[in-house]
Amino acid sequence: MTGKNSTKQKIASGFARVYGAQPMLPKGKIVSVECDIVKGLHAFTIVGLPDKSVEEAKDRLSAAIKNTTPKGRAEELESPKRSNKKIVLSLAPADLKKEGSGFDLPLALSFLLASEQVDFVPERKLFAGELGLDGSLRPILGTLAVASAAREAKFTDLYVPEENAEEASLISGLNIHAISSLENLIDMLESDEEKMYVAQVREKYDETEAALDEIRGQESAKRGLVIAAAGGHNIALYGPPGTGKTLLARAAASILPDLSEDEMVEVTTIHSLAGVLTGPMFRPPFRSPHHTSSYASLIGGGSSSIRPGEATLAHRGVLFADEFPHFHRDVINALREPLEDAQVSISRAKGSAIFPANFMFIAALNPCPCGFLGTPQCQCMPHVVEKYRRKISGPIADRIDMWVSVGHIPPESLSTQKKTISGDTKRARNMVQKARERQTARFKSAKGVTTNADMGPKEIEAHAQLSNSAEEALMTAARAMKLSPRGYHRTIKLARTIADLAESDAIEPTHMLEALQYRAREL
Repeated sequence: MTGKNSTKQKIASGFARVYGAQPMLPKGKIVSVECDIVKGLHAFTIVGLPDKSVEEAKDRLSAAIKNTTPKGRAEELESPKRSNKKIVLSLAPADLKKEGSGFDLPLALSFLLASEQVDFVPERKLFAGELGLDGSLRPILGTLAVASAAREAKFTDLYVPEENAEEASLISGLNIHAISSLENLIDMLESDEEKMYVAQVREKYDETEAALDEIRGQESAKRGLVIAAAGGHNIALYGPPGTGKTLLARAAASILPDLSEDEMVEVTTIHSLAGVLTGPMFRPPFRSPHHTSSYASLIGGGSSSIRPGEATLAHRGVLFADEFPHFHRDVINALREPLEDAQVSISRAKGSAIFPANFMFIAALNPCPCGFLGTPQCQCMPHVVEKYRRKISGPIADRIDMWVSVGHIPPESLSTQKKTISGDTKRARNMVQKARERQTARFKSAKGVTTNADMGPKEIEAHAQLSNSAEEALMTAARAMKLSPRGYHRTIKLARTIADLAESDAIEPTHMLEALQYRAREL
């Protein structure tokens, strides 16, 4: 009995297979959704390591099927709970944990095919969506990860809820179909013509809250931000309250180059899975967690499922820690792994995950708890100042490439009568863009290395050769400043970036001396 018969549908014995996907980082996994219907006492089960949300799909798809009446049929479809059959729905591979409500749609279609209530060819088609009890489709998280998996597995058509169609269309090479309901989908599959989603033309736009043009003075700090942005280096801004540290940090995002297509897909996927996506992410993300943030919110984790934290949400962008010493000590030390390895490893009783976390880290801090150290205003006792500074451990301080002082600005520089010199942001972004292009060409054959900050010992040896005078300057300073091996190599990487900004192929002594002045001395 085919799905085009207008009479009452009776559930037959049969087997069917359609395809869905489990959203994951860095890309989803294809899941085969199979249904087997045999004679026997009524039973309706879902197997294949489903979580609670997938288990609950039995009730959602039963109601959705019951309340769906495709065109040309006199009555609604018959739900699995009204049959005197044994129905088994299987999600394969069985060793992959299935999470989320995105399997509702393929589960329903698999049953309808097996029971011969619909008729279509499921090959090279992938389905994802959550069903409402009335048969409507609701949006899901991680659509971009599903689309990436579909394209890699050579699927040609992807069927998703209307709200997810724009996100899915970021992946080229797929026919995207925007679905409003189960009835709409069945009509589409059984008709001769299928309506595909047409992506709207999207323009890149800049939503940064601050720009260098808005900041007067602080030229040395601006220079430090340009260097940090050009090479992807970590930077700490320290100085009294009200000197513009936070504004400078927020302006750093305005001088970073646009994300490449691959980076845009990667970052958008992360934000989609985390449920915080507001639109395609053409610009690097800027994340600013509060100093009361917990370990799990910063690094990732969770009790029910492992989810990415702020460190992963800042991937390919900026992670800004304002009032850095006020963060909990465990949270500060948790940044060691992402600052060193550009990823976070999370292990819980429910499982483990490795999330990308390659970001530019910016910390803002005061010289003491009140911020006025060395002035008559400061009332901090020496042991209080020492305790405040020791919140930032040596290993964390060593992973920060640049320490830049942000001092007071003379009142005459702040005069409202003084015209603001515009163009700082544009000039800085052009400088950063040119430096990044040099690095892209340099590391085109190096896997996982896109900026100077990503260089390992192998890349440093191949691409950051020092002249004799530059190496002599580094050796002298390393002994005087007691640089660790990590600090030694980070100084070389920083000098390489300064040389790139100067459009120099060689690292000269002037580049090395500027890099050395940014190493931590006071903190």
